[in-house]
Amino acid sequence: MPIRRSRALGGFLFSLLLTAAGVPAPAASLEHVGSFVWSGDDESFGGFSAIELNADGSRFHVLTDRAHLYWGSIERDSQGVIRAMNVAGRAHLKDSKGIPLPPGYTGDSEGLAIGEDGRIWISFEGLDRVARYDDPDASATALRPPPKAQGMWINSGLEALAIRGDTIHAVPERSGREDQPFPILTFRDNTWGRAGEIRRDPRWLAVAADFGPDGWFYLLERDFRGILGFASRVRRMRLTEDGPQDEEILLTTRPLQYDNLEGLSVWHDGQGIRLTMISDDNFLALQRTELVEYRLRD
Repeated sequence: MPIRRSRALGGFLFSLLLTAAGVPAPAASLEHVGSFVWSGDDESFGGFSAIELNADGSRFHVLTDRAHLYWGSIERDSQGVIRAMNVAGRAHLKDSKGIPLPPGYTGDSEGLAIGEDGRIWISFEGLDRVARYDDPDASATALRPPPKAQGMWINSGLEALAIRGDTIHAVPERSGREDQPFPILTFRDNTWGRAGEIRRDPRWLAVAADFGPDGWFYLLERDFRGILGFASRVRRMRLTEDGPQDEEILLTTRPLQYDNLEGLSVWHDGQGIRLTMISDDNFLALQRTELVEYRLRD
């Protein structure tokens, strides 16, 4: 059994035991591990909208919003703080006909999820869809388009993408109104479904998601406050047959504390759950590509 699956199963069973025993879930606390500003010389570098790390946080895949996928290794110091991001490869994603995707309507790639079989799933805005890649250089596998949910307009489609087992979970960036919940769309066996709704608070938009090794669903949200910059928030919840349960807000950052955090990967560093986030610099000199990490202790 892969490490990530076994840890998730263990966390899920532990939660069930606590629930059965009537024991409330322990309070969670976050500690900042470190931040790292990443730069690159390639013209496609920047605009990172999603990140996926392996089970021990030593390797990465990152996705730009112009249909480029980077991958490589991470150097950390003795405290686990990022010291270098070493790029091993880069691919320009293609459509189902093998043609490289242009930036804009058909190439606005936003969400990234990698299955236990190594297959890569990517969600796109503009032309709303989810594509599967058997490897980064392969042509996209054409899949059934997602149903239109409220709020899925241009530049506000399926922004957050996560995978558990063989089921994709996708959340649109907007929900139609500030008081209307975010729908959780699911995709399995080329069929779309729903896994409930997530409460939405005014101003906050969904930008990334991941399932942690504890089995919980983590959602990264963003609030743009004009000249005050970006604020970010992370929530987690259990996804059950009755929808999300036991939701809690883990982190709320101050405006300008970090850049435009838009990607999230959740893993276990041996001491606790680690949240790794990456920012989208919008290819602007005034912004930066920043990796921010927190450790969660229950």
